[in-house]
Amino acid sequence: MPEPPSAESPPVRPAVTPSAATSVSAASAAPASTASGAPAPAASAWPAGFRFAAIGDFGDAGPDEQRVAELVKAFHPELVITLGDNNYPTGGADTIDRNIGQYYAEFIGSYRGHYGKGASENRFFPALGNHDWYTDGAAPYLDYFTLPGNERYYTFSRGPIDFFALDSDPHEPDGTNAQSKQAAWLKAEAAKAHGAWQIAYMHHPPYSSGPHGSTLETEWPYREWGIDLVLAGHDHTYERAVENGLTFLVNGLGGAHEYEFKAAVPGSLFRYQAEHGAQLAVATKDELRITFVNVDGVRIDEVVLRHEH
Repeated sequence: MPEPPSAESPPVRPAVTPSAATSVSAASAAPASTASGAPAPAASAWPAGFRFAAIGDFGDAGPDEQRVAELVKAFHPELVITLGDNNYPTGGADTIDRNIGQYYAEFIGSYRGHYGKGASENRFFPALGNHDWYTDGAAPYLDYFTLPGNERYYTFSRGPIDFFALDSDPHEPDGTNAQSKQAAWLKAEAAKAHGAWQIAYMHHPPYSSGPHGSTLETEWPYREWGIDLVLAGHDHTYERAVENGLTFLVNGLGGAHEYEFKAAVPGSLFRYQAEHGAQLAVATKDELRITFVNVDGVRIDEVVLRHEH
């Protein structure tokens, strides 16, 4: 549950500078990109560092989710985070293991499903989406996973990263706007964070050019609170935007059907929705590199953040 702010002074952290982000595929991208595609390197050829994968809007059992899961496993990540909509169509107990455990059981701690033994330590950290809330109280989701804190929103640290999983759905009892109890929790927890990088992730995107569009309630002052990167899903697209110097990434191409874009929002720099895919992030104390790769193994977009010393 939310904790009061620490009496300690927040740690002094170096400023974050985004390098020139690389858009490396334009075959099916919106006009924001002009470069040609490049094959993703083999797992052993990615830069050294702590490695995690991110998937969004994925829980729709079938060949599309299967291909994304195979891509994720080829990354050899330390852990997987999800950006919501883990269990289509209605977040039911009768579909959750088929939609999630069938593909990702090997990452899930305290696993009680039918697709293997699971992980000895949890390596799967989801965020709630609207489809997960369609069953009363998101009960199947909360029963299926063993997560930190109140399990709806929570923080954990691995490698050089402090992660903050948020619940952006209107059903969240602690609220979803910048004045909510949940937002106060994030501000306090981020102030206490000591990792090299702070990443917030959720389902409903603060900024999106997809059909769902931007979510005003989640447009929090993340940068002021010490967050270095924000990830979201909901729109079944991939998009990179920058607002107030902070990078926002939408990744909803984890398995559910793709969406078409609408008019680009201010700050949108790159848009893609032709194929499903996943993100691989590699982090050191000085650099955070996050790459969207489609299921054909093509590196679509890459963002590199670096600390100024």
